[in-house]
Amino acid sequence: MANLRSGGAMHGPYAVGRAVDNRSRPGISCRNHHRRNRPMRAFVFPGQGSQAPGMGRDLADRYPAAKAVFDEVDEALGESLSDIIWGEDADALTLTANAQPALMAVSVAVARVLEGEGGFKLADQAQYVAGHSLGEYSALTAAGSLALSDTARLLRLRGSAMQEAVPVGEGAMAAILGLDLDVVREIAETAAQGDVCEAANDNAPGQVVVSGTRAAVERALPLAKEKGAKRAILLPVSAPFHCALMAPAAERMRGALADTTINAPSPALVANVSARAETDPDTIRDLLVSQVTGSVRWRESVAWMAAQGVTDLVELGAGKVLGGLAKRIDRSVAGISVGSPNDIDAFLESST
Repeated sequence: MANLRSGGAMHGPYAVGRAVDNRSRPGISCRNHHRRNRPMRAFVFPGQGSQAPGMGRDLADRYPAAKAVFDEVDEALGESLSDIIWGEDADALTLTANAQPALMAVSVAVARVLEGEGGFKLADQAQYVAGHSLGEYSALTAAGSLALSDTARLLRLRGSAMQEAVPVGEGAMAAILGLDLDVVREIAETAAQGDVCEAANDNAPGQVVVSGTRAAVERALPLAKEKGAKRAILLPVSAPFHCALMAPAAERMRGALADTTINAPSPALVANVSARAETDPDTIRDLLVSQVTGSVRWRESVAWMAAQGVTDLVELGAGKVLGGLAKRIDRSVAGISVGSPNDIDAFLESST
């Protein structure tokens, strides 16, 4: 959920791990073949923290396909989420129940424009899709696995359920920069002391986010400094996402997802929980439930895609967080962000 930009500012995904060794990675010969010919792409979708007032307005003004996405989301929710997205009240947009479907709408709008206006079929042009936390729902929608209206309702429920799972002030999240995942896990275990403190997001080498009860997370900060962390800071989030405290939200999502049609995605989804390709609808349903309490394994997901030969990570939607993280995870992977009409024009031109 909470994200850090690749440079460390508090707005994009989190990251940790070691640099990938290209000499020993499976699939490197395949990677080189594709680099010489056509890039092997994965399309990725941002998570909470990338939202900004006004996002997607330029898309809706220029492209009927984008406007249709926002209209359908508004209809599914029974209110004008578009007014919140394009308004000036940043606090209203930041509310989890609004931010999650809003970010999805922008991402899917970009995808629909690429397909409808540019004739760019994701199923033909990408090997995988993936999304950071809520972005996984955007990925599944773009890949034809979830209907847009269903996704809007699911994310409204997910946002509300995650916010309501823990009373305000009782949970916290913190970014720990400069330490690998295994070290952060040890710190979290030591800090827990009977409370909850877990590694919630593994975003790129040297960037991990922990989540849990406020007291435990606060205990983790000096422990991280003692272990050599460059920074260990509390994040301005409204709830402790992706940890065991989210169990009530996971159960609410289990019920909602049981009543939702999920098709096999095309291309395949690289899931947050498993960090590998998934296509079976029942497996995806279970993983979406597990994702609420489980760690977002973003570093491993990108490394796995790179090992399969992916050369270009194309981020669709608001912000440039995931594109920025790509090279921190694997220097041979290009990060490309597509979120504005100019971005779309440039991407389509470069793809012809």
